[in-house]
Parts: sequence; C-alpha cells; structure tokens
Amino acid sequence: MRTIGLIGGMSWESTAIYYRQINEKVRTQLGGLSSAKIALQSLDFSEVVALQKSNRWNEAAALLSDAARRLEAAGADCVLICTNTMHLVADEVAASVNIPLIDIRHETGRVLFGAGKKRPLLLATRYTMEHSFYADYLRKEFQIELAVPNEIDRAKVHSVIFDELCCGIVKDESRHALEKIVFRGKEAGADSVILGCTEICLSLTNDNLALPVYDSTTIHSQAAVAYALGQTAESRRDAV
Repeated sequence: MRTIGLIGGMSWESTAIYYRQINEKVRTQLGGLSSAKIALQSLDFSEVVALQKSNRWNEAAALLSDAARRLEAAGADCVLICTNTMHLVADEVAASVNIPLIDIRHETGRVLFGAGKKRPLLLATRYTMEHSFYADYLRKEFQIELAVPNEIDRAKVHSVIFDELCCGIVKDESRHALEKIVFRGKEAGADSVILGCTEICLSLTNDNLALPVYDSTTIHSQAAVAYALGQTAESRRDAV
C-alpha cells in the first residue's frame, strides 16, 4: 500500500472528513483491521486565509509547496491538497515535488464527464467561483462548462463556508438557503451540482436537492485510495 500525503488544515473540519473517508474506504476494500497509510501536514488556516484575503497567492503557493516537500520527505507517495480553493496554486505545488499531485479538479471532472454532465453548478468559496482556475481546467480537460450562482448567492455560499462550516457550525437555515440556490441553478440550466468546497458536504447531501450531487471531497478521497492501492493509473495527476 502506498502512503497518501495530505496537505490539510484548510479547514481542519474537512481534513477530518478526508481522514475518515480514506480509512473507511481502505477498510471496506481490504477488510479486517486494515487502514490507510497517511502522512499529514496540517497548516494554520488563519495564515492561509490571510494570504487569500490579501491576494498573496505566490506566498500561499510557497507555503503549500513547503508542506508538499515535507510530505515527500516523510515518505508520502502522492500529495493531495485537501481544499478546492488552494488548487489555484496546484501547478506550483505539483512542480515542487517528485511525487504525483492528485488534483481535485481532475478527479471531479473525470467523474462528471463519465456521467455525461456538461453544465454543473459550482458551489464553492468566492475565490473558486470567481477565479478562472477551476472553470478553465474543466473546460480544457473535459469540455465541461461550469455554472456559478449569481453575485448575491455567491456571497451567501462564501459566508456559509467561512463563517459557519469552517467553524464546525451547521445550521438548518443555511442548508435551506443552499438548497434554494441549487434550485435556482437548475432553473438556469445546470444539469448537476459540484460541492466544490470540501466543507459543503457537512451541510448538503443528495437528499432534497434539485440536481444530482457530486461531492468533491468524496471523489478526491476515493481517488487517493485508488492510487494507494494501485487500482488505476488514471486517477492521478503526475507531478511536473
């Protein structure tokens, strides 16, 4: 079994989900008392958020690249950035190590493409919804055109993520607000919804949503397990 390297802490709420899901999937596949081999670099999220807010993405790239190198030195055989937003610097992180970076955009896009989805609604942080790194990647690699909520709804999604879910707060009223945003996305022509922030699965599931749900956290975790168990060469992105 290969060792999975996780760059986490962004937030630790979702990193805990990664740890649980990866271990559950390994136990399900191998049985008994089997669990995953994991190396973790957990960052201080407040430092990362400060870099995001001040648009200091070069410094953020350096911070995550250092974490990736530490994971490689610790014996990790691959690296995952346990957050969608920080895939804005995925290319820099991938180039900093000699082990594969398993890219959440690639894995999510691959699953959507396989399901024949062409116009998914992206629910994510404002950075992910409004920067082009996610939309451009899916368009180039899979001919998928992302839809995003309107400006008011984007602000609401961003607020729920940072003010609530990243703090471990799950409110029914916020869940209902997100459900309504998904419904409006369907009315505007979306054919599915990407839970494109690794915390959103704390609030939303397949239940009561107007569109088929693709949870990026679960997809990313499954890709990590597939790579660790040597099940497929497709579910990874090679480091540069």
